[in-house]
Amino acid sequence: MTNPETSLAERLDEATRTAKPIAQPEPGFDAYAVQDELIGLRRKRGERQTGVKLGFTSEAKRVQMGVHDLILGRLTDAMVIPDGGTADLSRYIHPRVEPEVVYLVGRRIESVADALLPGAVAAVAAGIELIDSRYENFRFSLESVVADNTSAAAYCVGAWRAYDPAQWNLGVVFALDGRPAHAGSTGAILGDPRRAIVEAARLAVQAGQVIEEGSILLAGAATAAEPLKPGTHVRAEVQHLGSVSLRGA
Repeated sequence: MTNPETSLAERLDEATRTAKPIAQPEPGFDAYAVQDELIGLRRKRGERQTGVKLGFTSEAKRVQMGVHDLILGRLTDAMVIPDGGTADLSRYIHPRVEPEVVYLVGRRIESVADALLPGAVAAVAAGIELIDSRYENFRFSLESVVADNTSAAAYCVGAWRAYDPAQWNLGVVFALDGRPAHAGSTGAILGDPRRAIVEAARLAVQAGQVIEEGSILLAGAATAAEPLKPGTHVRAEVQHLGSVSLRGA
């Protein structure tokens, strides 16, 4: 008999591959166990984990989506969009994009203490994340979105810069087709995005995961997300970190 975690992972994986949403699952499953199974299915297809991402780092976003804690998802090489590249929107159900601060993890992190050591962050960059819930109407509970690998779909990273922990409250401009859609600050990420590596370590420990040296960490969105439509050019610029862009196709 198939357990509920395997069943839900298989349905979410099919939704991802076919770009057809599924209904909200009934309660009564281990969310991170489902995520483990989901990533396992992707590994069987040859995908390699490249990093992790935090979700709901903004209190306003948590209130908006009706959830109460941060969440941790995983990234794979199949999710990479090169800077200036295109996102094939036929692969997604209801894609949205948001600007990110991206960290390059500089040491193996097995505990919160590891995340506090010098060198835990080796470099930093501007990024864009493409999120795409596999549930109908982009509605979910905290448990169901964790199971769905935190809506992770694709990501794009700009040029790496030296990490300066003194530079954390940086201006962000998020533009669609050359017109600013949002302006904000990286300070919106947990009040201080330097906390991201610690929070990622906390959640990874709880989920029985290790964050490997060389991993990517999407630290969280600096502004609200925007729907991505065919032909739309998206550009995120972060003060001192440069810019990154992609286009919907």
